[in-house]
Amino acid sequence: MLQIQDTIISLDILNECFVCDLPVCKGICCIIGDAGAPVEENEIACLEKALPAVWDDLSPEAKEVIEKQGVVYRDAEGEFVTSIVNNDDCVFTYYDENGYCKCAIEKAYREGKIDFYKPVSCHLYPIRVARYHEFQALNYHRWQFCREATILGKRQGVKVYQFLKEPLIRKFGEEWYEQLSIAAKELSTNR
Repeated sequence: MLQIQDTIISLDILNECFVCDLPVCKGICCIIGDAGAPVEENEIACLEKALPAVWDDLSPEAKEVIEKQGVVYRDAEGEFVTSIVNNDDCVFTYYDENGYCKCAIEKAYREGKIDFYKPVSCHLYPIRVARYHEFQALNYHRWQFCREATILGKRQGVKVYQFLKEPLIRKFGEEWYEQLSIAAKELSTNR
């Protein structure tokens, strides 16, 4: 483990390789799970504000869920998560012409319709953040559906923290990421 400021980081984030391989997985991380994506309380208003920009991309079932329960609900642990359709798809998913599951919020952001990228937990995947009283723990989530992403990451020589540079900076800041990069380089030269 490595500590930077109030974060404890699993060394797997520095050592393991990962690059999403969307043509293989087809966006399954937005479909399969035991709950919706974790949402920070300050992101709820952003999701609600994004609704007009994404509404036409959402499925009729997703619209119905949002109208009944809203964009988020509390999971079994009492944390806010995105609402889901039929215990599967996040309500903010849509399917492109290739059948890939994608995020309607990210699409609207990339089209310049909104200024909110998507929940940071989605942006950070496969890193999971657990909050404790005095620190946050960052862990690499290994999932059978992302096996091809590890293969592609090895082929390209890209570590998890490198692949997720943008969301890590979004969540923790430039200085934090620079410290992480320095630690990763020091650890790799000491092997």
